[in-house]
Amino acid sequence: MILPPNFTLLQVAPALETGGVEQTALDVAAAVFASGGRALVASSGGRLERALVDLGGEAVRMPVQSKNPLVVAANALRLKALIRREGVSLIHARSRAPAFSAQWAARAAGIPFVATYAGAYSAGSGLKRWYNGVMTRGDLVIANSNFTRDHLIAEHRVAPDKVVAIPRGIDLDAFDPAAVAPERVAALRRDWGLDARPVLLLAARLTRWKGHGLLLEALSRSRAAGGGDVTVVFAGDDQGRTGYRAELEAQVLRLGLSDRVRLVGHCADMPAAYLAADLAAAPSLQPEAFGRTAVEPQAMGRPVLAADHGATRETMVDGRTGWLVPPGDAAAWAGALDRALAAGPGAWRRMGDEGRVRVRALFSVEAMTRATLEAYVRLLASRASAAE
Repeated sequence: MILPPNFTLLQVAPALETGGVEQTALDVAAAVFASGGRALVASSGGRLERALVDLGGEAVRMPVQSKNPLVVAANALRLKALIRREGVSLIHARSRAPAFSAQWAARAAGIPFVATYAGAYSAGSGLKRWYNGVMTRGDLVIANSNFTRDHLIAEHRVAPDKVVAIPRGIDLDAFDPAAVAPERVAALRRDWGLDARPVLLLAARLTRWKGHGLLLEALSRSRAAGGGDVTVVFAGDDQGRTGYRAELEAQVLRLGLSDRVRLVGHCADMPAAYLAADLAAAPSLQPEAFGRTAVEPQAMGRPVLAADHGATRETMVDGRTGWLVPPGDAAAWAGALDRALAAGPGAWRRMGDEGRVRVRALFSVEAMTRATLEAYVRLLASRASAAE
């Protein structure tokens, strides 16, 4: 991808911890650096800062995660100064709170403002709709799926030609079964205390809407009916939600599932984690705007049980790469779990193979970053033409 001379991108994200928004910011930063540009990311910091620098990006710390109006205003001034000092060509906001500061700074500095609308944000009031709408007030809006694009156009009445759908990309070099040494898989299985029983992995931060409690209820129902011969692993950080983690632990005890459930916390080696499992789960109670939890396991050849709403309908094929299940319905999830376990290893391999082929064709990080950089170039060219 050929970028304009002296191109400098500034992305703004609340933090650089784990998550799809953060990983996409790193992927785009790496692509800009590889194409000869500079890539800055302003955030409050986090465990992915080191990875950003290793990929050629530059980390800038400021409290952009804050929703305090005074801090937001101060951040706008900080971003404006950063834009001027570093010769930033374009600013890209990846979350709502930082977007207010980023939009003001972009306007003040006279550079384009891009925002990624990365979720079907709920809006119970006009004020909340206005707050969410900051992500649509840029020169260009990137939606991370067709589902998200349709949602934001309907919700905010945005002109369709202002919105481009660019699905998130998966690092297919990292998420490649052939690239994972057996020792990595064995180490995780040992650390997690797994045995010969099939393993169902839910890889998601511990937050209520990801559906951990629903999956526990489904497992309990399956076991009560004589099934449920599976170990369920929850791999994800509670990110300070210690109360929710305690709820899950109490639910495990109440349902008598202590011998079948592992809460293992943050996992730094997700490719090996998927190979340590036989199946994956994505039981989100709210529609996923993209949902790496359903895409990454397919890249690793693992079938997925996923909630039948949101962008999961784009990233999966029911009955071929996994099973789509009515969201929030514990009885339906118990039945789907029984069907998945009854299908057996042969069917899992066939479905996993089809999922791998489909993910490689549609959801590579290269396709995502190429489309993003092309969108930047078109926007800059359009601005330059309008100024002539």
